[in-house]
Amino acid sequence: MDRNIRTVDDVLKLLDDLFTPEADRWTADAATWWDGFYSDRSRPVPFFVAKPDESLASYLDRRLITPGRALDLGCGPGRNALHLASLGFQVDAVDLSPTAIAWGEERAREAGADIRFHCGDAFTLTAAELGGPYDLIHDSGCFHHLPPHRRISYLRLLDRGLAPGGHLALTCFAAGEMGSELPDAAFYRRSRLHGGLAYTPESLRWIFSELTEVELRRMHDEPPESPYFGEPFLWTALFRRDHPPAPAQRPR
Repeated sequence: MDRNIRTVDDVLKLLDDLFTPEADRWTADAATWWDGFYSDRSRPVPFFVAKPDESLASYLDRRLITPGRALDLGCGPGRNALHLASLGFQVDAVDLSPTAIAWGEERAREAGADIRFHCGDAFTLTAAELGGPYDLIHDSGCFHHLPPHRRISYLRLLDRGLAPGGHLALTCFAAGEMGSELPDAAFYRRSRLHGGLAYTPESLRWIFSELTEVELRRMHDEPPESPYFGEPFLWTALFRRDHPPAPAQRPR
């Protein structure tokens, strides 16, 4: 007889295991899937091109964010990390895939960029490994691959990693355009995520309600000749932490 649930982390792990292995895009076990995704660099994947998100470039151009310490979550081959480093940020970049990290490190060497790449699960890397707190946590395409219960892990990461006055810059699937619009509970009944979760502006505002919204809009559609990446099936959002997170309370 197993009685393995004592902590919130035990519950999160139990919920992870409700999904079929091929649905996993968020734990360390998903590294093999992402390695396969990134193994052919010639594939016509828009975000394989070394261009930063147009939204990130816009925030910087308008000085909504300024250089400091930055964490790039789900960095892939490092296109946004490279842009941040080129503008004076001290950048940590995290991805599950060794193949993506190797590609990003290659790009950084070619550009002469000083970026600290980390291969692993951002939720389990220690504070010493990541080196925060961060003035900017940037996420282009990681959040929408998380199952609903891992939003708890994501918000924990923001609580411990985002400095007061710091910003979260998020790019994720837009409801009505890309991603599944099933209710949260349905993903557990079906044991899969159907390629990723779609979000509405209202759901993003609710999930990140401890932060202050600076901007939330659809990503601009950037043509192939543009120096920036932009696809209109995505939301781009910038949130700011105006106060330190409340102290964690142990459940009774």
